[in-house]
Amino acid sequence: MDNNQKKSGFATIVGRPNVGKSTLMNCLIGQKIAITSNKPQTTRNRIMTVYTGDEGQVVFLDTPGIHKAKNKLGNYMMSAASSSVKDADVLIWMVEAGKELSNADKDILTMLKAVNTPKLLVINKIDSVKREEIPDIIRYYASETGFDEIIPVSATEATNTDELLNCIFKYLPYGEPFYDEDTVTDQPVRQIAAEMIREKALHALNEEIPHGIAVMIERMDFSKKICDIEATIVCEKESHKGIIIGKGGQMLKKIGTNARFEIEKLLEQKVNLKLFVKVKDRWRDSDFLLKNFGYNKDDFKIKND
Repeated sequence: MDNNQKKSGFATIVGRPNVGKSTLMNCLIGQKIAITSNKPQTTRNRIMTVYTGDEGQVVFLDTPGIHKAKNKLGNYMMSAASSSVKDADVLIWMVEAGKELSNADKDILTMLKAVNTPKLLVINKIDSVKREEIPDIIRYYASETGFDEIIPVSATEATNTDELLNCIFKYLPYGEPFYDEDTVTDQPVRQIAAEMIREKALHALNEEIPHGIAVMIERMDFSKKICDIEATIVCEKESHKGIIIGKGGQMLKKIGTNARFEIEKLLEQKVNLKLFVKVKDRWRDSDFLLKNFGYNKDDFKIKND
C-alpha cells in the first residue's frame, strides 16, 4: 500500500479535567509520554504524540482539561485546548461513564458543535460501571450529543481501544504522513523528564500544592554511562517549599526516587537525578516565568498554512 492510499491527520482529545485523556493517549501509542494523576488539571501543555500503523498515521493532541481559568497559567491552558480543537481532523470528546452531563460538559459540547469536524464521543472508565449499564449510558449520550460515533472504552485496561483507533482512521483524510514512522512525540526529552518529575510530585503532595509547582531541568548530561540530571521544583510559597522537601528531606527523596525510575525507562539508561526546590511568588501570573517554564503560546500553531 503506497502512502497516497494511507490516511494521515490530527486527532484532538478534549474533555473536562480528570476524565483520562492522557491515560488514553499513552495507551493508544503504547508508550508513556503524557503524565497522569488523579488530580484535575494535570496536563498543562498541549502534548503531541504519533501513532503510525498499516492504515496510516494519527497525530494525537492531548489537551489540558477544559475549566474556568483563574490565572495566566489557566488562560494558557485554555488557549492550548481551543487551538487544538481548530487544528483537528477528528475531535475526540472524552466523558466518564456513569456521570450525566454537567454545565461544564454542556459548554464544551456547544464549543465542539460549532466546529465542522467529525466528532467521536469516547465514554471512558466503563470498568467502573456494571456491564449491563453500558447500553443505557450510550443511549443517554447519543440523545444528548448527536456525535458521529460513540465508543465506550477503559483507557486503563485498554478495552475497545483498537476499535477506537479504527474509528479514528475511518474519518481521517488520505495523505502523506506528517512524521517518520519512528517518531512518537514532538516533546523534547528534557520536557518529558520535567513532566515526569512533576507527576511524581503530584502523586506525593497534598491537594493544595500541586497546582502551584513547575519543574525546570537545569542540566542533562549524556556524556557518561549514567545520565546526570539536575532539576528544580518551583513553588509559590516558603511553606510549600518545606512540605516539598519534607522532614529530613524525605519527601524530596521520595519524589526523586520515583521520578528517576520513570526517566530511566524513558532514556533506557541509568540516571543520577538531583532535585532542588525554589520559591517564585505568583509564578502562574508571570508571563516571563511561564515562558521560562515552557508554557509558550507561540508553540500552538502546528499545521503548515
